[in-house]
Amino acid sequence: MPDNNAFETEGKPVKLYNREWTRREIEARVGRIEQIGGVQRMRGTEGMEDAVEFIRVRTGAGLSYEVLPSRGMDIGLCEYAGVPICWLSPGGIAHPAYYDAQRTEWLRTAAGGLLMTCGLMNVGSACEEEGRQYGLHGRIHHLPARHVAAAGNWIGDEYEIGVKGTIDETTIFGDHLRLTREIRSSLGENVIRIRDVVENVGFTRAAHMILYHFNFGFPLMDERTIVECPEAAVSSRGHRAAADGWGRWQAPEPDTEEQVFFHRDIRTDSKPIARIVNDRFPLCSGESQSVCVELTWDKSRLPNLVQWKMPGQGIHVLGLEPANCFVEGRAAERAQGTLVMLEPGESKLYELELAVRTRK
Repeated sequence: MPDNNAFETEGKPVKLYNREWTRREIEARVGRIEQIGGVQRMRGTEGMEDAVEFIRVRTGAGLSYEVLPSRGMDIGLCEYAGVPICWLSPGGIAHPAYYDAQRTEWLRTAAGGLLMTCGLMNVGSACEEEGRQYGLHGRIHHLPARHVAAAGNWIGDEYEIGVKGTIDETTIFGDHLRLTREIRSSLGENVIRIRDVVENVGFTRAAHMILYHFNFGFPLMDERTIVECPEAAVSSRGHRAAADGWGRWQAPEPDTEEQVFFHRDIRTDSKPIARIVNDRFPLCSGESQSVCVELTWDKSRLPNLVQWKMPGQGIHVLGLEPANCFVEGRAAERAQGTLVMLEPGESKLYELELAVRTRK
């Protein structure tokens, strides 16, 4: 299990509004810290979002996002300076009761948002493996969390916001994997830190697949946007998916088909970085700013990067997806000898960070 103090650091002054502030200086100027930033719990009230829980986090520096305890502790809408940087699917943030695990039915209720976690027992294509059926991208994105905690706390002069929950994927006479997720941000910083522990709490050896499906959309993604991925061997799948086309974006076009790029054998250090750069990111004021979104992860646990490029009309989205596998499905991974196995009681730690940075 993760250490509850894993994210604690020495408190430092909060940098807000072009200067640094101590805790008492901020508290002297507001009635509640939520005037500037913090955490708030909400619930959907209509349509397929009825009864879905949302936990909104605001960093006070421009970044806000919604954690979804009803949906695997994934992240829904994410905005910078009031402008979205993610993509939302046509079905919205549907309650998990609408989920159908058969074949490709996952697509009907996949939420989109900043993060959809895929796994924990299958990623990619639906398949049959050892007598069991596994649907597209697994169940974890549609499983509700328990033991959910959300709070903001001062650590010295630093205000830290944290959301934590636990999700079990299991069945009688089957495997039992447990995901414990912590999502952290600090007041004054446009950074999301994700710390996951996946544990085999069963008593037999269990297969484990995981892919972090980050989704980026309009207006971050437009004709001027540049995508930068760590140096790697790149191959492609899909109609007209040339292996050198992964770094370009485009306006929506009719009859555009999805393209998938596989970044293998990443040739950077233990912390690869993928970047999305838009030098004319539009602000609500009508002005524009140079914005860079950086995604960082641990290559030792997530050695592969899958890139989903779908610039079509109505589904205008880029997926950047660090993973411990690829997307041909569990049966293919086992056949290739690349299926990750967890012994009883064994756990894996995954740490990722997403930052929104501005450039002059």
